[in-house]
Amino acid sequence: MTAQTPAPTATSNATSTSTAADYDRSLTVPDTAIAPALTPERILGAELYRETLAHFTQKPGAPEADVVAAQVRECARYLHLVSRHRDRLAGLFLPVEQDIDEIWHFLILQTREYRDLCEQRLPGGHFIHHRSISYDAYRTSAETVAPSRATAAEEALRWIPLYAEAFGGYDAEGLPHWTVVRFLHEELGLSLTEINALEN
Repeated sequence: MTAQTPAPTATSNATSTSTAADYDRSLTVPDTAIAPALTPERILGAELYRETLAHFTQKPGAPEADVVAAQVRECARYLHLVSRHRDRLAGLFLPVEQDIDEIWHFLILQTREYRDLCEQRLPGGHFIHHRSISYDAYRTSAETVAPSRATAAEEALRWIPLYAEAFGGYDAEGLPHWTVVRFLHEELGLSLTEINALEN
């Protein structure tokens, strides 16, 4: 999983700073359910969603509006998964492309809204910290045990069934923004149907 890992990138180091007992529990998806209702507007909140879309569509050289919308959607989904599955995903190397990481950076800079997002809107109710680190640094960090190739592959694949459970699987708009999914599709020739059926 060293391909497409521009430096700096990040790990998600989710550390609780609040119990946030009053977060929006309606965003928590039952284990057996698929939740198409988990839109980026609902995850981020309508105002923060609109501000994020506006910021990235107005940047010089920005891609088409539908691409930006897909990027924001995938960033929201990433944060939802990290929050919901803290025990399985916290501290893993960032599984998404640099464009998603840049949106995460923007959200963090909206400090009050980002804290509210983490502690009140997302299902885990804990603040999600961001640490910029290259993949090589992640592998050799004193804070982590360098993963074997098998472990690195397992960590990368861990996201797929959790994503499929929460969002009904990857689609053509989401595929380019998840490094391992793009690799499985473009390099190994797996279809989206085959990818979404993978179990961890």
